[in-house]
Amino acid sequence: MRKWVVWSVGIVIGALLGFVYWYYVGCLSGSCAITSSPVNSTIYGGLLGILTASHFTSTRNESDKKRK
Repeated sequence: MRKWVVWSVGIVIGALLGFVYWYYVGCLSGSCAITSSPVNSTIYGGLLGILTASHFTSTRNESDKKRK
């Protein structure tokens, strides 16, 4: 359960930061693949958020916990 909460928070924070990046930096010419659209920037931020959040979850299973 904790893993899903951490991943959800990571997605939300990443998507918010992606949108904020598009809003303040963006790409005026439209030739930038990620920052030319708020949708692309928000999705990319969400993906980076879940990748970052995955570092905060444990990947050990029950057999690893019993050994320690």
